[in-house]
Amino acid sequence: MDNLSRKLLHASCALALTAAASSPALAQSTRKDLKTGNKLFDLENYRASIPYYERVLAKDPNNATALFRAGVAYLSFDKEKASDYIYKAQKVKPKVSRDIEFWLGQVDHLNYNFDEAITHYQSYNATLKKKNDTRRQEVAQLIQHSKNAKVLFNQPKDIFVKNLGPTVNTQYSEHSPVISSDDKTLIYTSRGEQVTGSDVKKKGIAADGEFYEDIFETHRVDADNWEKPRSLSGVLNSKGHDASTQLFDNDTKLLMYKSDHDGDIFVSEKSGGDWTAPKALNSNINSKYREGDAYITPDGLTLYFSTGNYSEDGSLDLYYSTRTAGGDWGPAKSLGGVVNTKFDDDSPYLSRDGKTLYFASRGHNTMGGYDIFKSQWDSLGRKWGRPESLGYPVNTPDDDTYYRLAPDGSYAYLSSYRIGGYGEKDIYTINYIKNVTIKGMVFSKQDSMMTIPGVELVFSGKTADGSAISFRDITKPDGMYSVNLLSGRTYQVAVNKDGKNIETQEFAVPISTNDSTTIMKNFYVNYINTDIADGGRFKKIYFDTDKYTLRPESIKTLNNTASVLKANAGINISIEGHCDSRNTDEYNMVLGQNRADAAKNYLVRQGVADTRLTTVSYGERRPAAPNDTPENMQLNRRDEFRMVLKEGEPMPTIQ
Repeated sequence: MDNLSRKLLHASCALALTAAASSPALAQSTRKDLKTGNKLFDLENYRASIPYYERVLAKDPNNATALFRAGVAYLSFDKEKASDYIYKAQKVKPKVSRDIEFWLGQVDHLNYNFDEAITHYQSYNATLKKKNDTRRQEVAQLIQHSKNAKVLFNQPKDIFVKNLGPTVNTQYSEHSPVISSDDKTLIYTSRGEQVTGSDVKKKGIAADGEFYEDIFETHRVDADNWEKPRSLSGVLNSKGHDASTQLFDNDTKLLMYKSDHDGDIFVSEKSGGDWTAPKALNSNINSKYREGDAYITPDGLTLYFSTGNYSEDGSLDLYYSTRTAGGDWGPAKSLGGVVNTKFDDDSPYLSRDGKTLYFASRGHNTMGGYDIFKSQWDSLGRKWGRPESLGYPVNTPDDDTYYRLAPDGSYAYLSSYRIGGYGEKDIYTINYIKNVTIKGMVFSKQDSMMTIPGVELVFSGKTADGSAISFRDITKPDGMYSVNLLSGRTYQVAVNKDGKNIETQEFAVPISTNDSTTIMKNFYVNYINTDIADGGRFKKIYFDTDKYTLRPESIKTLNNTASVLKANAGINISIEGHCDSRNTDEYNMVLGQNRADAAKNYLVRQGVADTRLTTVSYGERRPAAPNDTPENMQLNRRDEFRMVLKEGEPMPTIQ
């Protein structure tokens, strides 16, 4: 929870509490539950407060105070439920909190409703009367987070984020993944129930109402499964916070964080299969302020770490230290203002070649909370370059931290609080979506033993950011084809023979994150009877030069097309935009898409479901005639309409 949220909690919730306490309608038992919930809430023990608020709501579903406070408490564990509760509280009692617009902004931002979040933040900002109110600057930062998030969310990377599953992750927070050099052992940190510091009889829970952090270990069963974790109890886990940071020196040493002196960095060595008592790093590293995460380079000579020792407000910055001749760590030096911000910068990690620095930051162009950034080493300038966000879906509107590459660098581990997880932070893998090889044959539906040589297969799809992609191959004399496609996409597959389209099918390629996946896929097409498949019932429409405005005669044609589609609910079509050769290829690809979209938008307005229509642009790449005369160029400025068959479906009969 950010600083502004904490500031507002006491003020805004006190108003709701006063109103609730003065309500004569509350039964005594309900008052008691509300009072207990509020006491725990005020201690920031949000998880423990929730059952008491739920008891109140079971008896009084429209209790605005319980709804509002439970909603704020749920922000740390269930963002969607938090949104439902806070919005309902505001509906029941519009002024349930003087800061209600702020909290509506929070839940909308965390649930990817960025425009709505900005509107709520702006409304809240308007309630701040004093020009020098420090909250104005913090709200402006939250508005910028929502703007950043909107941009990055609409430019997603081709990345697949996978949860490690319920064996590792729980309803509590799991973070700080540390992987062994053979990628078979995972050491990580959990705030779950089975931790040393959570023994209520001996210690109780931490000040924030959550269990203390302890270090756990698990071993890989296979690519998708892990053994039941075990606590590294004994010398590593104490009654306070203990967190894993890095395995190094052939997995014989472990960097770790302990909550001593507001947080220090320690190292433990493995001896005879057991970890030794952790030793604190020297005073060049540890201070009376908090030190967070750390990373030692493979040569053991440089330590990167985060510390609050040098900032005015105790926020974390990234520093490094090199070993002295005596083998200890020398004075710390800042990574500089290009990397460090006035907000928290934490969790440093370097690629094996030392040229890329990964870290988590609440500054730069974060989507909200911590985001993962990378900076490239400038060998000429001897400095780190301007950080770049790893983008969505690595980063989300909430905290994303502890980014660590797998030993072979092909994927990464990450701790993140995101929708769809098991609780608070979970550990995920970040997998880059790879190309797959699609192989198979093309057969005639009328004679399933007959392969068709010389068939052109054109696979058209889009990347994660919406850019058009296209792959093609022509079947060999035996009817075989082979093509490399980006996985995790649904493609429109145009099957062409002798310059004519036989039919268009839809083909979904599952996600693959390795480099050697081959998928066998045969296509069965209507090769003999192609009168319907080549668009005979759907006439082409034509356009003026460099235009995508529908002509009057095109509207008449589209009206007929809409009538056929509405009378035949089982038919979907692909709308293909074409151009003459007057402009560049890049320009014509855009123009062709605009022409296809114009026809699609008109058909939707006539009552054809958007989901039944797909569009693709071929630009000038598939001319109907040579671009040598004005008359032939007119033939090329067109939209064509092809039926799309889902995999395995027979050719429908048009009424």
